[in-house]
Formats: sequence, structure tokens, C-alpha cells
Amino acid sequence: MNTKKKNILIIDDEKGLRLGAQRLLEEEGYIVETAESGKTGIHLGISKNYDVAVIDLKMPDIDGLEVLKQIKLTRPNTVCFIATAFASYDTAIQSTRLGAFGYIPKPFTPEELIYQVELGVKQRKLIIESERLKKESEENLLEIAYEKSRLNAIIKSISDGVLVINRVGEVVYFNYAALKFLNISELKIGDMAIQRLPEKIIEIIKNILSADKVLLKTYSIQIELLPNNELVIEAACTPVPHPDGSIAGVVIVLSNITQFKKIEQIKSQFVSMVAHELKTPLSAVQGFLNILLDDSIVVDKEKEKDYLKRSVVRLNNLKELVNDLLDISRMELKTKQREIEEIHLHEILHNTVQLLELELKKKNISLVSTIEKDLPLIKADQNEITRIFTNLLSNAIKYNKIGGKIIIDIFTKKNYISIRIKDTGIGMREEEQKKLFNEFYRIKNDLTRGISGTGLGLTIVKRIVDSYHGKIEVESIYGEGTTITVILPININ
Repeated sequence: MNTKKKNILIIDDEKGLRLGAQRLLEEEGYIVETAESGKTGIHLGISKNYDVAVIDLKMPDIDGLEVLKQIKLTRPNTVCFIATAFASYDTAIQSTRLGAFGYIPKPFTPEELIYQVELGVKQRKLIIESERLKKESEENLLEIAYEKSRLNAIIKSISDGVLVINRVGEVVYFNYAALKFLNISELKIGDMAIQRLPEKIIEIIKNILSADKVLLKTYSIQIELLPNNELVIEAACTPVPHPDGSIAGVVIVLSNITQFKKIEQIKSQFVSMVAHELKTPLSAVQGFLNILLDDSIVVDKEKEKDYLKRSVVRLNNLKELVNDLLDISRMELKTKQREIEEIHLHEILHNTVQLLELELKKKNISLVSTIEKDLPLIKADQNEITRIFTNLLSNAIKYNKIGGKIIIDIFTKKNYISIRIKDTGIGMREEEQKKLFNEFYRIKNDLTRGISGTGLGLTIVKRIVDSYHGKIEVESIYGEGTTITVILPININ
């Protein structure tokens, strides 16, 4: 309960009436102030927020209606009464227009004054409560507007497309991602959009809208919007119910799943290639063994030994392939443990050349290396750097000509070390260079027939180089040779 005392202002030039009314209202518990003139009354009325003001209509300096007007301009919530013995129809209308709550006719009894003031106080309470409710309502509306604005900003900024349509197919809401995915240049709220959607989405929407019962269930479908999986979206359609349970419309969320589809396709191709590469040596070994185990086929000792040697070669190739696949898998999953240490590149090169010395002699290939003096050490995993040298030098030997040459240069350039390996081999065409680092890619022509390999060596080299934030560059002229340059940051770790 509000026990705060109410403030009353009495404006009247009759001293006896003014002081008598003050004393009477103060006895009732009101706080009363008085003014003996219109000028003083205006000053008090606008300087302080009174609950009720009783204004004499006829005063010698300023008319009571003017006093009423000035007070209501500044304090519109003050409840004002006009007190007068000269009431007329015109003054009643005029004072009401200016904001007077009522008339108190003179002379009035104490009971009449108290009654009218009590009515004014009640009116004042209603006005204050109304203002409070109005303010709360405005604040709520403002908060709703802010919330709607925030929601719009969030939905418009998300990468997924959002489209809401009502039960007759009109657009209720959309964001720009939806327009992009659906290839719609322009759309407005209220437009009939259902016919502009892909046929598969329209079918789902029609099924949702025609259902006897609203099921809060999402129906999804994948649609290829551009050929060759250039743009694939997933459309998730969900019914929007009214509070009474009837259907209001459908919200469609469009997600771009193009990259996922491409990854699925790549994985499928990779599995297919792995299966093919594994099957080939296994089939060859199985064929040799079947011949040796078939009693109806007579095989001399020399031929038997040849079949076994071929089987061993095929199995070694298979082992290399499995090891390469395991290395690639560990790189992808980042489970391969590294032992980072300071490495002398000239030592790695020397050990690799010794390992491949027999292969060099078989093809009578000469090797010349030039290593910059005082070459900086690098921090890296020794096995990975060794793998780079082994794979690159092995290819430079396998794809080189009999009596060919390999030139190796290792030098610094700014903050990088360059390892350049040049051979005088069969070289590559431009279209072959573009595919060189793809999994299982092997150049196939008359010059490469009979050269074994897994097709994963350079893939692994590139992934190792990339993992150290380096670069690998290829230059090649078909029939003349190839130069591969690996560029590694000096402070790799």
C-alpha cells in the first residue's frame, strides 16, 4: 500500500479561503502549499510535481485558465481543478480542453473540497499507473524490436540458407544465403515462392502441408543444383505449427554440403585406387604360385626360381605400398611421432647416395653435388628428411637414361634452404606435371614401361614438405629431364 503523503497546491487570491483550505487538507494528512497570485502559482506549479492543484478562475494578475495552461504544459500529470463562483458553459469547455479534471464551485463546504481532492488523488494514481504500464509496454516492445533485430542479424549472417513459407506458399522470411543456394535473384516477403523451389523440395513441402496431423519432424533431402557436384545442398524441411496445433507453414534450412560430397567422392576414388594397386601384385603372386602348385604343369628349376624371384619383387612392391599408405594415413591423422633434432643436410645426402649406390652403378649414372659452405643446420625429423632425399633421388635414378647424370645443389636463399635435384632423364609433359603429386599417379608411356613404383612417393614428399611450411617446385622438359626443388625454412621445427 502506498502511504506517501500527497502534495496539494492551492492557488487563490482570497486569503481566508486559501489558508482555510490549507488547514483543512493538512488535517487530512496532505502536504499543502499555497500561492496568493497567478504568477506565484505558475512558478510553484511548474517547479514542483504536485499531485493535485486547485486553481481560482478569477485572479487579479493572471487568469486561472492561463495558470492551468502553463502548469499542464510542464506538468501534464498534475490533476487540476478550477474553483470559481462564476462557472459558465464556455469556461467549462475551455478549461476541460486545457486539461482541467473538474470544477469546484464556490462557496464549497469542507466535505465537498475533501471529496474533490480525493477524486483528484485517485485520478493522479490512475495516471501514474497508466504511465508506468505504458512505459513498460514501450520497453517490452523495444526489447522485442531489439530481439527481432538481433535474430535477423544472426540468421542473415549464418552460412546456411533459411526460408520460411506459410501454408499457401508465400514467403514469410528468408536470408540471402537461401537466395544464393536457390539461384533466386530477387524475393520479397509475401511473394509466392513455392513454385520457384527445386521439384524435390516442393514435393516434401506439399506432403507436409497436406498431412492430417502436424508431426514435428524434419524431412531432409540432398539435391545437386550444379552438375558434376559443383553445388550440392541438403534441404531440411520442418513444419511450423500454430498454437492450436494446426500447421502454419514450413521452414526450410539449406546447407551447402558440396565439400562433404567431394570428400566422399575422393575417399571412394582413393579406396578404389588402393584396391586396384593391392590387387595387381597379389594377383601376379597368386598366378606364379598356382603354376608352381599345379602338378600338371612341368616347370624346370630355372623357371621355378624365376617365378619365385618375380613373386618376391611383387611382394616387396606390395610391402612398399602398404608402408606408404600407412605413412599417408599417419600424416592425415597427425599420429606420426616426430623426433625433432638439428640435422646436417650433407650427412643425409651422403647416406642416401651410399644407399642408392648400387642402383646408380646399374644404370651408369654419374652424380655431382654442390653444397654451400657453412650450410645452416635445420631442426626437423631425420627420418622425414631422409625420406625426401630417398624418394627424389630414387626417382631421378629410375626415370633417368642409361649413362645419365644427376646434379644436386643445396644452398640458402634468404631464410630458406633449397635442395635442387636435376636429372637428364625422360622428363614430363606439362599435363603430367600437374598430376605429379596425386595419390597413385604414375606417368605411363613407352619410356616408363617396366619402371616399378607405388605412385605414392612424391605424394608423401609433398606432404612432408607442406608440414614444415615449405614448397616444392617442378620443372621438366619431355625427353630432356626434370628438376625438382624442395624449399624448406631454415628454422623449421
